[in-house]
Amino acid sequence: MKILIIEDNAELVYDLVQFLASYGYICQAAKTFAIAKEKIELYNYDLFVIDIGLPDGNGLELINSIKKIEYNSGIIIVTAKNAIEDKVRGLDLGADDYLTKPFHKEELNARIRSILRRNKFERNNEVFFNEMKIDLLAAQVFVNDKETVLTKKEYDLLLYFIDNKNRVITKESIAEHLWGDHIDQTDNFDFIYNHIKNLRKKIISNGGKDYIQSMYGMGYKFTE
Repeated sequence: MKILIIEDNAELVYDLVQFLASYGYICQAAKTFAIAKEKIELYNYDLFVIDIGLPDGNGLELINSIKKIEYNSGIIIVTAKNAIEDKVRGLDLGADDYLTKPFHKEELNARIRSILRRNKFERNNEVFFNEMKIDLLAAQVFVNDKETVLTKKEYDLLLYFIDNKNRVITKESIAEHLWGDHIDQTDNFDFIYNHIKNLRKKIISNGGKDYIQSMYGMGYKFTE
C-alpha cells in the first residue's frame, strides 16, 4: 500500500514515515501544497494523509484533484483542534476520515487500516455473508442479528477469510496478515490455530455455520 503524507512539519513527517514503514506501507511525503499537487498528478497512491494548514495553500483544495485522478483512494484530513468547519467541509468534499492534532500514531494506523479495509469491500460500510453482518465503521460482528464480540485478531481474521472466500489460504499468509513485519517474533504458527478455534466457536455459539475448513498440509478455506 502506497501512502502520500502531505504535511509541512518535517519532524512529524519523519516520525510518520518511519512508523508506517514498520507496518509495511510505502510512504512518500510532500511538505507544500505545490509539491503535493505535482505528486498527485504524477503518481498513484492508495491513501492520502493531508494536513489542511499548509504554508502555500489549503489542503482541502487537494481533495478535488485527488478525486479526479484516484477516485477510490482513501483520504484522511488532519485538522487543528476545534476546526469543526474544516472537518465538515473535508468530509463533504470526499475525505473518509479526519484526525485532530495532536494525535497518536497508532490511532492514525487504525484509521488507515479501516479505510483500506472498506475500500476492499467497494467502500461499503457493511459486509454481509449469509447469517453474518459486519459493521466496518463500528468494527462489530453480528451472527443471526446477535452481536458476536471478537478480539482484534479474530475480527481481522474473519474479514481476511471473507475477502478470500473459496480460496485456500496458507498459514504463512494468515500469519503475515495478522502480524505483518512482526511475524519474525513468533517461533511457530500455533497461535493461528488458537485464533481460528476461538473464531469458529464464537460464530457457532450464536447459531452460525462453520465455514472454516482445514486443508491438510495446505492451510484453510472459508467456504459454504
